[in-house]
Amino acid sequence: MSKKKLRSQEWYGRTGKDGFIYRSWMKNQGLPHHLFEGEKPVIGICNTWSEFTPCNAHFRELAESLKQGIWEAGGFPLEFPVMSLGECSIKPTAMLFRNLASMDVEESIRANPMDGVVLMCGCDKTTPSLVMGAASVDLPTLVISGGPMLVGRFKGKKIGTSDVWRFAEDYKLGKLSQEEFIEAEAAMSRSRGHCAPMGTASTMAAMVEALGLALPDNATIPAADSRRKVLAHMAGIRIVEMVKEDLKMSKVLTRKAFENSIMVNAAIGGSTNFILHLTAIAKRIGVDIDLTDFDHFSSKIPLIANVQPSGEHWVEDLFYAGGMPAVMKEIESHLHKDCITVNGRTIGENIASAECYDRNLIGTLTNPIKPESGIAVLKGNLCPNGAVIKPSAASPHLLVHKGKALVFENIDEYKARIDSPDLEVDENTVLVMKNVGPKGYPGMPEVGNMGLPAKILEKGIKDMVRISDGRMSGTGYGTVVLHVSPESAIGGPLALVQTGDWIELNVPARSLNLLISEEEFENRRKNFQPTQLPYERGYVNLFLDKVNQAHDGVDFDFLQGSSGSEVKRDSH
Repeated sequence: MSKKKLRSQEWYGRTGKDGFIYRSWMKNQGLPHHLFEGEKPVIGICNTWSEFTPCNAHFRELAESLKQGIWEAGGFPLEFPVMSLGECSIKPTAMLFRNLASMDVEESIRANPMDGVVLMCGCDKTTPSLVMGAASVDLPTLVISGGPMLVGRFKGKKIGTSDVWRFAEDYKLGKLSQEEFIEAEAAMSRSRGHCAPMGTASTMAAMVEALGLALPDNATIPAADSRRKVLAHMAGIRIVEMVKEDLKMSKVLTRKAFENSIMVNAAIGGSTNFILHLTAIAKRIGVDIDLTDFDHFSSKIPLIANVQPSGEHWVEDLFYAGGMPAVMKEIESHLHKDCITVNGRTIGENIASAECYDRNLIGTLTNPIKPESGIAVLKGNLCPNGAVIKPSAASPHLLVHKGKALVFENIDEYKARIDSPDLEVDENTVLVMKNVGPKGYPGMPEVGNMGLPAKILEKGIKDMVRISDGRMSGTGYGTVVLHVSPESAIGGPLALVQTGDWIELNVPARSLNLLISEEEFENRRKNFQPTQLPYERGYVNLFLDKVNQAHDGVDFDFLQGSSGSEVKRDSH
């Protein structure tokens, strides 16, 4: 059987002028000629290193371990940068730029002479943007995550990002001084890596492991642990083998793999952002999933991982207890164990010998951490295309609730009024925020878990029902309804809610309704005035014109479906 020609040889294997140009300028880096002769697969290292993205600031070092593995396996590593999205730094929200970064990744992979690619991901949006972009090209692809930071320590207690919301409440009430607040900042972020709880970054790392795009233990090895470097080294070896096996993304990302990922996300109490990102990835690779799949495939999976914000501990602790393989082992009766993964083995083979070393961290199907987990998808006259809530992070007594709405037309009004002593609010009130969806903000920011009014916190109340068309940080918690679709800015029913209206939430029944008559609904629709969207030049203009709604993954309509790896024209 003849050996398949490497894709990189369409560049480096040319004779005459074209071959000269493609090779010569590369040689100014001190690369010898034999690297271009077609025996060594060219492996692109897609690196989101940036000092503006602290979660990924150690990626230069991690890339060196990756390169060592690629060289060892007979590959030819070439590192390239793409746009890096630092969740805590980028304004107005990193989600606004996820699709832009995915386009950067897609075009960088397709346009350059690589045979396979390793995606270096860490901070929240870097993982989905890189996977989305790579899925549109469909080369052999492997993901290496940056790992969680070590658990923080403050006043004798373990802390992590989920404590930000608690610290903020204590600071608002005067229980924490400014000096203590600053001390807590350093105490929480004491090592390299992304957030310590099961926030969106760790959820994304777990997602790619469950999908089969990463090696076992990718999700939980701490960033500061030397075994993270070992994992990168082994990933480098494996990507070279994947090129030789022609193990492309489309062979890994099957419908069954997506179903597995939804079930695993339920077991870990993963971020609600998971829904948006997995949906977008599926549509890029050509797999049809919708909101009903998230509810259906997670409905029978309880909370297995006792990790904040749904549980008590941290991702670092979860690694020591057995990591994702041990969690997946507990729900293996529900998983499609025949799904192939990037290491060439099936999910079933990868978890066959997995063990749990700490039952405080990892529960079982018969004795779970919590009976309710996963994602509950709500429907009703307030959200005809759906809304979502994470039951494991909510207050049980609020999962069935009826209360009067207190409406904030936008984030600025919320900030101006929320702590006013004259605010007409009690613990039964339903807080409603409009115009924080994909188009309305723009970019759908993580403001859905609105901080409670000061006068409510002073009563010792820690949770209220909150509803918006925005998102929530994966480290957030509370009885928070998110991703209401269609959004208020384009005339969705949320735009018609008025202060004093009764709203009924029933999570067991999967319903969310505004309790007004259909006649009143029609009258309000007739009088609705669309929000003046902040159209600007450049990318924001493109985003507002082309972005889909939350139930479709907030991707651009013209990016659904892949374009493959072929480049039909030469550059000379």
